[in-house]
Amino acid sequence: MEAICTSSSSSNSRFLRNFHIPTYILLPGSEIDTDNADCPICPVLVFINSKSGGQLGGDLLVTYRTLLSEHQVFDLTQQAPDKALRMIYVNLERLKLEGDKLASKIEERLRIIVAGGDGTAGWLLGVVCDLKLRLPPPVATMPLGTGNNLPFAFGWGKRNPGTDRCSVETFLDQVMKAKEMNVDNWHILMRMKAPKEGSFDPIAPLDLPHSLHAFSREGYHTFRGGFWNYFSMGMDAQVSYAFHSERKLHPEKFTNQLVNQSTYMKLGCTQGWFAASLFHPAAENIGQLAQVKIMKNGHWQDLSIPSSIRSIICLNLPSFSGGLNPWGTPKARRSRDRDFTPPYVDDGLIEVVGFRDAWHGLVLLAPNGHGTRLAQAHRIMFKFHKGGADHTYMRIDGEPWKQPLPVDDETVVVEISQLGQVKMLATQDCISRSISNPLATGSHHKTDEEDADEGDDHSLHSSGEEWRKFGAAETFKLPDGFDITHLS
Repeated sequence: MEAICTSSSSSNSRFLRNFHIPTYILLPGSEIDTDNADCPICPVLVFINSKSGGQLGGDLLVTYRTLLSEHQVFDLTQQAPDKALRMIYVNLERLKLEGDKLASKIEERLRIIVAGGDGTAGWLLGVVCDLKLRLPPPVATMPLGTGNNLPFAFGWGKRNPGTDRCSVETFLDQVMKAKEMNVDNWHILMRMKAPKEGSFDPIAPLDLPHSLHAFSREGYHTFRGGFWNYFSMGMDAQVSYAFHSERKLHPEKFTNQLVNQSTYMKLGCTQGWFAASLFHPAAENIGQLAQVKIMKNGHWQDLSIPSSIRSIICLNLPSFSGGLNPWGTPKARRSRDRDFTPPYVDDGLIEVVGFRDAWHGLVLLAPNGHGTRLAQAHRIMFKFHKGGADHTYMRIDGEPWKQPLPVDDETVVVEISQLGQVKMLATQDCISRSISNPLATGSHHKTDEEDADEGDDHSLHSSGEEWRKFGAAETFKLPDGFDITHLS
C-alpha cells in the first residue's frame, strides 16, 4: 500500500490508480483503452451535493474531479443518481457480453461515495435499492450536512470534511479499507383518501423531501419512500421544519456546520419545546393524534403511547440528532422483561422511542441516557383520524415536512415496514452493530416472510404494488424482476 499525502507525484499517481475507472467504462461509445488493462483495487463512483456544507460541496467536487476522472464524479444538483448509474450499468453489461473481463472485475469491486446531508445519502441509497442491480455496490457516506447521523453511525465522523487534496486522499484510503455491512431498508407508505376540498399533500419547506415520492392511486393520494436511519413525528420534526424553511429562504445565513447547529438550538428554544406543557396543547401529543399499531407474531397489536409523549422516533441506527442514541443500552433484566433484543442494524426490527419535551431529549447527553422505550417491531402503523389538530410534522433521515391531517371522517395512514437490505461501508470506528458480527450471536433475524400477514385488512401493504420499491429512481415504474441492464 503506497503512502498517501506525500510530496511525490509518482507515489500519489500510483495511489490514485487504485480508484480510477477507464473512460470507456463510464461513457458508452468511448474508445477502449487497452493500455490500462489492470483492474483498480477499489474503483469508485462519487456523488456530491455541491450545495451541501456551504461552499464545501463545490470545493469537494473540484478536488475529486482533479484527482479522479471527471466522468466518475457527479454533481447531484446537475444529474440525478439513477440516470448516471443506469447509464454505467447498462454499459457494463454490454461490455461483459462482448467479453470485456475488466468490466466484470470493476462491477464486482465497485464502491460508491456519497457526499451530502443525510437526505442526500438516503436519496442515493433509495436509488441503489430501486435499480435492483445484480451486484449492488456498497456505499460510503461523507459527512457534509448538519447532523450527519448516517456517516457517524458507520464510523465516518460527523464533522464536515476537509476539501484539500490530502483530506480527500485520506478519505479514499479509508474507503478502500472499509468493511461491508448489511443494513435494513425501511419503507414508508402514506395514504389518504382524496378530499372533496383542499389537499392532504405533504407540505415541505419549498421542496418535497428527496425521500418522499408521489404514487397515485384512483381515489387516493399515496406517497412512498424509504429511510435508513429514522422516521420521526412531533416536536423534533417541527424544529427541523422551521430550520429547513429558514435555510431555504435565507441560505446566506447558513454558511457552516457550527452556525447551523447553533441556529437549530435557538429554534428549539423559541418554539417552546423546553416548556411544552405550557406552549403546546395536549391535542398535539402523539397519543391524541394517532392510533399506533405494531406487528407482532404476524398480527397487528395496539401500542399504548403515554399521554405526555410529544415526539416519537422509529430508529434503525444508533445515531440521531448529531450522533445521540435515543434507545440507549437497556439492562439485561429489563430487556428480558419487556422482550427486547439488542438493537442491530440488520435484524429486521425498528426501535420505537418517545420524548416528552426538549428537557427529556437532553438526557441523551448523559451516560446511559435514553428516551422512553416503547417497542421493537417489524412493522408499525399510524392511523390519524379527525381530531384536535389539523396538521403534524414528520421527518425522514433529516428531511422534514408538514403533514395535513383529516378535517372530516377520512383517515390518513402511515405504515412502515422492512424492504430488503443495502450494503454500507463501515470503518473501524463504526458504532452500529450487526447480527453477523460474532459479538452479536444469539439474535434471531426474522425475515419479512416470517412476520408478514398478507391477509390483514388493516395493512396498506396487502393491497398494492407500491410498497415493493421506494420510488427514488424513475425505474421504479418498471415491473419487479426487470433487469435494467437489458435496456438499450
